[in-house]
Amino acid sequence: MSHTLTFALAQTNPTVGDMAGNIAIIRQERAKAAAQNVDVVVFPELMVTGYPPEDLVLRAGFQRWAMDEIEQLALETADGGPDIITGGIWLEAGQLYNAAFHLAQGEIKAIQFKQHLPNYGVFDEARVFTAGDGAEPWNVRGRKVGVVICEDTWFADVSGNLRGLGAEILISINASPYEISKPEQRREEVLARVKETGLPLLYLNLVGGQDDIVFDGGSFIVDVHGKEIARLKSHAEDLAIVRWDGQGLDVSSIPENPVPCREESIYRTLVLGLRDYVQKTRQQGVLLGLSGGIDSAIVAAIAVDALGADRVRGVLMPSKFTSDDSNVDALETARLLGIRADTVSIRPGVEAFDGMLADVFRGHAPNVAEENIQARLRGNILMAISNKIGWIVLNTSNKSETAVGYSTLYGDMCGAYSVLKDVYKTQVYALANWRNSVGQVIPERSITKAPTAELRENQKDEDSLPPYDTLDALLHGLIEEKLSMRALMDRGYPREMVEKVTRLLYSAEYKRRQAPPGVKITSMLFGKDWRYPIAQKYTY
Repeated sequence: MSHTLTFALAQTNPTVGDMAGNIAIIRQERAKAAAQNVDVVVFPELMVTGYPPEDLVLRAGFQRWAMDEIEQLALETADGGPDIITGGIWLEAGQLYNAAFHLAQGEIKAIQFKQHLPNYGVFDEARVFTAGDGAEPWNVRGRKVGVVICEDTWFADVSGNLRGLGAEILISINASPYEISKPEQRREEVLARVKETGLPLLYLNLVGGQDDIVFDGGSFIVDVHGKEIARLKSHAEDLAIVRWDGQGLDVSSIPENPVPCREESIYRTLVLGLRDYVQKTRQQGVLLGLSGGIDSAIVAAIAVDALGADRVRGVLMPSKFTSDDSNVDALETARLLGIRADTVSIRPGVEAFDGMLADVFRGHAPNVAEENIQARLRGNILMAISNKIGWIVLNTSNKSETAVGYSTLYGDMCGAYSVLKDVYKTQVYALANWRNSVGQVIPERSITKAPTAELRENQKDEDSLPPYDTLDALLHGLIEEKLSMRALMDRGYPREMVEKVTRLLYSAEYKRRQAPPGVKITSMLFGKDWRYPIAQKYTY
């Protein structure tokens, strides 16, 4: 065979449960592909339902609707336009599958079921799907095409079997969430499959945010020599044309899309995650407390980059402990970003609480209770404004603070979405410096001054915690690396420090259970990845 097969890779952003909207995206991209004389347009894993559908897929009505949409879409291919390869769900003999479909000539030409169901971290496919037990190449306009569904790409057996059955080219359809270093891991696995099979491989990934997780796109094409010859956009929808004549791949129509550096990649992930959370939950805008510190400044910058300045609102909530510099820096953040900033002093509220609690507190020295009243007043103010104007509150806590409980439940932990939930404090500094290198939006003093909660006189974070570079290294060891206290002490950290940080980490679990969802960027996001008991006595 020598005829050329032209593919369009549609890197798209579906919404979970919006079958009508997702099918409309398929129709739209197919029409674009038809205008470029494409033979086959390819869509990511579970494109019809969105990913991950979680327990929605256990509902009979959801299953029927998704399957009806696929059958209707198949009928539409009788128009002589491009074939469709897409992901969806399929119920067969009472078992539900994560499936790939070949739709052409008015019918469902082929169905393939995912064989390796991920059951770790944010994935629980083994809970809702049945694993497939084999795959054969599809006859796509006279050529043998092997389709591999996401996790199946990470195992040699599926692509190897397809090659053994005569596949001439591999297409991997994916819903692979972003993590730091994940793009490199994907590339390594794909190159391994190409080396094993000797076949070119088209890797197509989903793009967009879904609750905690963000799909970063970054689809790519690898030739038979194991060379990446083209890449689609990162963190954006894209449509790329690939022509294959059975020997080589023509990707000349795909523009160069450089891989972003680590800080840019993380920043764009946070922007995309927030934008889609707001858009897909149909919110009008966001508001946040502006303290003059680096965390609220970077969250405000991300929000403006995600939604535009007219949909972001800041609130200054000074107390008697708030420095003039903090107020100046908070207002400067608002000015640089072009957002509205209101000021609501918490002093009258603090005085009211002091009076209300005077009898109950009599005989007790001032302690963290008075500090937390301030944080909770700020949370109440933000939620009151949120209720009044209908915009959601953004939480501004970072992963370092959340890990050790250096935050107030129902205070600075409140909010609908936590942009920095998985971002360590040292990474916050790196992101702020990167964003300012593109164009200054964060006051320099917010970056350089010593971090402080300003809940008492002359308070600094390092009064209660190790320096953040040390703290983050310890937390990374405990959380992402799952190291013991002994292993950390072997790295040279003092016993007292290791024991303290470990104790703080696990004693704060009850707080984290009540924290808002937020963007995942590491392998161990608190919540879906990190699942530890609150009541337990294991010695770490």
